[in-house]
Amino acid sequence: MQGFTKAIRSQGNRIKLAVLQHMGMKESFSLMNLIAHFQSASPTSTIPHKGLENTTVAEILKTKGDEEAGALFWCSTNDTVYDAVRQMTQHNIGALVVVKPGDHQLLAGIVTERDYLQKIIVQDRSSKSTRVGDIMTQESKLITVTSDTKILQAMELMTDKHIRHVPVIDQKVVGMISIVDVVRAIIDQQHGEVKRLNEYIRGDYY
Repeated sequence: MQGFTKAIRSQGNRIKLAVLQHMGMKESFSLMNLIAHFQSASPTSTIPHKGLENTTVAEILKTKGDEEAGALFWCSTNDTVYDAVRQMTQHNIGALVVVKPGDHQLLAGIVTERDYLQKIIVQDRSSKSTRVGDIMTQESKLITVTSDTKILQAMELMTDKHIRHVPVIDQKVVGMISIVDVVRAIIDQQHGEVKRLNEYIRGDYY
């Protein structure tokens, strides 16, 4: 029994290290608190328990509702930064997909709360007179995933590139995932695996 407990703890530590690797101390501290919160909470997510190696970004989008029309939050390159930040605040999100004016299907880039802090607040610029297109990350520099991308691959990509938000593109933009979404999905799958092992030990499987 002690060996089983040690193995479970070891698996959890490997996941934590994978998430925190390549990140700064401030980001690591906040993510450690985030992981601790998810591990202490009841596993109520609706993501099917397929195992970490089989779970894809598509499962994350389903729990977020991004596959439904209108669920993806976006703004235009011509919108003011003020309006974009107000929308992020209203919906409690940290990033918006940016589309080209007149065509909501044409991806132009992404704007995040970090862009606002670094390019507006720190530089003492006016958010009401600055356009989103002036501070966003351009499409050519975007890091993206597809709905078929495995969540462990998404996590590795986001930690290696030091990014918190990634658009999901299947020929067109179908959603957005954050590092919070990925960590939640991984912890949920871990809960499921531990639960099944506990049921096996108790004799629920024959």
